[in-house]
Amino acid sequence: MPFVARDPLELPVTDLLARTLAGIGAPDAAARTAAAADRLDRMTTPPGSLGRVEDLAVTLAGIAGTCPPPLPEPAVVAVFAADHGVHAQGVSPWPQEVTAQMVANFAAGGAAVNAFARAVGATVQVVDVGVATPLAALPGVLHRRVADGTADLATGPALTRAQAQAAVEVGIATAHELVDAGHRCLLTGDMGIANTTAAALLICAFTGADPERATGRGTGIDDATLARKTAVVAAALARHRPDPADPIGVLAAFGGLEHAAIAGFVLGAAQRRVPVLLDGVNAGAGALGAAALSRASVAFCVAGHRSAEPGHRLALGHLGLDPLLDLGMRLGEGTGAVLALPLLVAAVRALHDVATFDDAGVTDAAHAEGRPEV
Repeated sequence: MPFVARDPLELPVTDLLARTLAGIGAPDAAARTAAAADRLDRMTTPPGSLGRVEDLAVTLAGIAGTCPPPLPEPAVVAVFAADHGVHAQGVSPWPQEVTAQMVANFAAGGAAVNAFARAVGATVQVVDVGVATPLAALPGVLHRRVADGTADLATGPALTRAQAQAAVEVGIATAHELVDAGHRCLLTGDMGIANTTAAALLICAFTGADPERATGRGTGIDDATLARKTAVVAAALARHRPDPADPIGVLAAFGGLEHAAIAGFVLGAAQRRVPVLLDGVNAGAGALGAAALSRASVAFCVAGHRSAEPGHRLALGHLGLDPLLDLGMRLGEGTGAVLALPLLVAAVRALHDVATFDDAGVTDAAHAEGRPEV
């Protein structure tokens, strides 16, 4: 069914966003304790020897509300695609039509995220939230267009408030659809020429960072283009003066449609108690929007990797998330999140498959030294 954008002023108080926010709870403390004390400490490994894999196992048990939690599979990467009016300011050397061309490439299975997804057994679902170029029907592409790209944030708001909320609700609805289809781990992806400009603005707005610290080279721009891009970010911040306490207003001021959809995707995953594995800087910017709407949603996020984009470090720090990988990547598409997926699977496999000392008939250090068990 096609998504229909609605003016939030006309929505009842039980609209999708409000209902989603009301349905987000905290991770299950009892399940976290069961994972940490009743399973990990009794497994045939020295306590703490699996390092952050143990922390990840505890996190996933709390998200699911049970220990051991279900395996995070099948997993799906939702690649939210949209265009940006700020492209007109010369912030990227790539022509805007590349967004639509890459959507076709995703549909054909020829992008890096497709290759990585095949390697780990995940699927790719592209969501057209607002690609400027009209798209023909393509396999594997959901058409949930809110607008034909954003307006130029350098001259006015990128979106109306209605469009910003509609894009958030696209993300929520997509999360619900994918969970209903049986997916047990949701990964974020993105595609949109000039989207790192909007991401830098969102990061500045939500964290208070300076444009010089949050703005990066994106697809590899030269020094002159980086200086122009940073100036655009600084001028837009001064023009719009966003209030971080009004997350829909921030998303409306800067976009992009894919960032707002990622924010909703995180919220929808949190409501359904399914882990959401975040990709790079655009995912971080979207997750900041989700956190501003519901701080509780962050507990359902796992940072897949740290992007080489400087703003991503700022976003992760504000979210309190420590990434699993740091490979110097800055492609986007969901590639870093996909590469981290096997770590989530391994953490849950450990809780399911590794024997306890009692099960294996192995004497643990506590018994050997006469100490009480933990």
